[in-house]
Amino acid sequence: MSYDPLYEPREGLTHRDADWSGVNVLVVGLGVSGFAAADALADRGAHVVAVSRDETEAIRERATILEILDVDVRLGPEHMVSPPPGTELVVTSPGVPPHDPLMLAAATAGIPVWGEVELAWRMRAKEGAAPWLTVTGTNGKTTTVNMLASILRHAGLRATSAGNVGTPLLEAVLHPEPYDVLAVELSSFQLHWQRSVSAVASAVLNVAPDHIDWHGSYAEYLRAKGKIYENTHLACIYNVADIQTEQLVMEANVVEGCRAVGFTTGIPAPSMVGVVEDVLADRAFVEQRQRSAAELCTIADLQGDAPSIAPHYIANALAAAALARAYGVGPIAVRDGLRAFRPDRHRIAEIATVKGVRFVNDSKATNPHAAAAAIRSFDSVVWIAGGLLKGADVDSLVEEMASRLRGVVLIGADRDQIAQALSRHAPDVPVVDLSETDTGVMDRVVREAARLAQPGDVVLLAPAAASMDMFTNYGARGDAFEEAVRRHLEAHGGLE
Repeated sequence: MSYDPLYEPREGLTHRDADWSGVNVLVVGLGVSGFAAADALADRGAHVVAVSRDETEAIRERATILEILDVDVRLGPEHMVSPPPGTELVVTSPGVPPHDPLMLAAATAGIPVWGEVELAWRMRAKEGAAPWLTVTGTNGKTTTVNMLASILRHAGLRATSAGNVGTPLLEAVLHPEPYDVLAVELSSFQLHWQRSVSAVASAVLNVAPDHIDWHGSYAEYLRAKGKIYENTHLACIYNVADIQTEQLVMEANVVEGCRAVGFTTGIPAPSMVGVVEDVLADRAFVEQRQRSAAELCTIADLQGDAPSIAPHYIANALAAAALARAYGVGPIAVRDGLRAFRPDRHRIAEIATVKGVRFVNDSKATNPHAAAAAIRSFDSVVWIAGGLLKGADVDSLVEEMASRLRGVVLIGADRDQIAQALSRHAPDVPVVDLSETDTGVMDRVVREAARLAQPGDVVLLAPAAASMDMFTNYGARGDAFEEAVRRHLEAHGGLE
């Protein structure tokens, strides 16, 4: 058959039961999303070739399962050059950049390229499919989506977080027990390849330079983020404090009648959600919003047992609440869902206090924007920074945060770039530069940071960089920090 990139199933079939038989599909990458795509396509009769540059144990296990399903699996970089003859569609994993030789070859040959997100949208049931509430942003996506899922479940809905976090999207849309609604996290990688998603409500939390090496420029990164607003039905949620997010709303082609709704940690104007004293308030999804507001929850509801709460955490809660309210969820369910939510590890997590110094793990701060948000949460910080900067500039971060820095401990491959920024914008701040690249260096990191700190300070791991130069991922980096802090704690007489 001749494959139409805008292919819809023939009359009488749902998208889920679409006749994929005979379609020649190349699936690129065998991570979680690539495996799910190959599995779903093969199950629907497509002729699937799956390729992967890497050959890890997990990939080989997935390859074995797919081969049982008659998928032609090809492992090794030699298969990542051009699509096999006859390929009619390429489905790519999020990590494969558009300048990859295989992607360029597909474009040259005129073969449509979809990501897993696009495939999942096309495979949704034609009738009764779970609507999507979508979230992107440079930082805070996972926290916001999981907050949203908690709210939806407290509203009595069968809901899950999916996409870049939680359940793979294909699993979610093809689940034998359909969900009522999906809270979908989308990365800029995933958004780059999507073309037809039409969410009920969508949000961009914030935008700052990140993944420039993947996208090629900040303009392309920004363009990818803005695609989340395309075809939104009811509400485009934007960050009042980040004018770029509002600009992306204004540039988007949305469904007629879709509203722009801002969130702010200040007092909300009409058509916004925000904070009035210690209350999260809704002036967007209420009647007579010019003169009234609905109370959603208090800051104490968000704080739980934590000794403090970061401003960006409140912003994430407001965005999640706005998305839920756009979907029709009541204020009580918003409150209960946010009150019950607990953030994932490695996000502004307080580990211990030793001799009046608090140790905080925010290893998830893998770019300068996230690190700035973390540092801004405290008055006096000994900052642990460094790793792979991914093309990001740290000058503005250091310049803005210089007055909060008691000292800095640098690690990782790109630490010299941070050191140079410190010499320009914070020359009086003491800096310890650790050249060791083994994971065991974290004990020394903690010792040096504790030496620089004074009672009342916070030793903060917020690296502003990715971890893969020294660690498997940001979680492994955070674990190493927490373990080193516990050893330091034991050496100094236990918990205060």
